[in-house]
Amino acid sequence: MAGVVRPRVVFFGSPPFAVPFLEVIAAAAECELVAVVSQPDRPAGRGKQVTQPAVKVAANRLRVPVLQPERIRTPDFEASLRELAPDVFVVVAYGRILPQTLLDLPRLGPWNVHGSLLPKLRGAAPIQWAIIRGETETGVAVMKMEAGLDTGPVAAVARTAITDDDTAGSLSARLAALGASLLGATLPRIVDGSVTTTPQNDAAATLAPPLKKEDGHLDFSRPAREVSARARGVDPWPGAFALLEDTPLKLFGPRVAGGAAGAVPGRVIGLAPQGLVVACGEGAIAFAELQLPGRKRLPAAAVLAGHPLPAGTPLT
Repeated sequence: MAGVVRPRVVFFGSPPFAVPFLEVIAAAAECELVAVVSQPDRPAGRGKQVTQPAVKVAANRLRVPVLQPERIRTPDFEASLRELAPDVFVVVAYGRILPQTLLDLPRLGPWNVHGSLLPKLRGAAPIQWAIIRGETETGVAVMKMEAGLDTGPVAAVARTAITDDDTAGSLSARLAALGASLLGATLPRIVDGSVTTTPQNDAAATLAPPLKKEDGHLDFSRPAREVSARARGVDPWPGAFALLEDTPLKLFGPRVAGGAAGAVPGRVIGLAPQGLVVACGEGAIAFAELQLPGRKRLPAAAVLAGHPLPAGTPLT
């Protein structure tokens, strides 16, 4: 309405996952999006070409000012935020921990949308670890931020099942849409001050630390369902792989398969319609697609046509 001063929102986010949340805030009638804070442009890809964060690209399209500080714990950056006179911070996958001096700035609080059912899977990689650890359900939570790692009280949650086909990539896309909808429903109560929160049960908390490249190295001594969960949880990054002699072989599209009776874990069983079948500590697993170093990712049959892996070939 004319003459009504809408609460001013600053959005913090960087990767594609955060873009739907930014778009929800930009379209919200009950608040004004005054700035976006994102990570600096960084070299990316094989060519190490300097690339803008997905959130910056979206903010430019929406004609919203963007801040990209190299360091956030500086008087200059704090002063820049103070000048914006923010009422609300919304943080989604920004990639840095905000210090208390910044968390104290917005009068209606700093809010975060986290990709798990808190207090489960606090930390940087909740979507990936939900799959790796064999969870059958996950979700998103809108949380009021405090100094601890994802420890703040929760205002709203939305849930979704984890399927046997889900990768971290597919689940991230689904949670981004689910979370953006949840934020859209919760934002009016945040800006009018009517939102209520529930403290987390710290005793039930689990952690989801950042993934490392070596987390993609598959251990075929584990049961096939665990190997599948690991491979799907590290897709698209860092990606699942095993060593063929000393050469990393990237593995995609895992399916728990049969036909492993008496087979040595880590040994190739053969090619099946589902892909390359490898024995595990319990059962076997088929990979639909493979990628050799310097080559394209292709269906397993196409790779094996030019680079045969006879039954009994070890993958370690």
